[in-house]
Amino acid sequence: MAVVRRVLDEETFSAICGRIDAGTADRADLKAATWHTLTLLAEKAPGASVEVRVPPFAVVQCIAGSRHTRGTPPAVVETDPETWIALARGTLAWADASVRASGERSDLTFLLPLV
Repeated sequence: MAVVRRVLDEETFSAICGRIDAGTADRADLKAATWHTLTLLAEKAPGASVEVRVPPFAVVQCIAGSRHTRGTPPAVVETDPETWIALARGTLAWADASVRASGERSDLTFLLPLV
């Protein structure tokens, strides 16, 4: 699965984070921040052994290892956009997050925070 590079410039991402922190972020902000941080994750840990899902906005595959091509991947991580963005920013610890993670390599602690 090719990752579309959707990295925001620092100023735009900072403005979005400010709105998230203020509680005024809209759907477009959450979508942009989700794509931005998932793209950073895929670049930091390229591969296809773990699928990270942040519905309804995005999904990426990352981390080197066995690759899957059909059906459910061997490792899946899924959470909501707000939780994912907080994890990626380092404002929420993996142990405190509401994340559904299964399979080998599904603990992303060693990769976080991303920004």
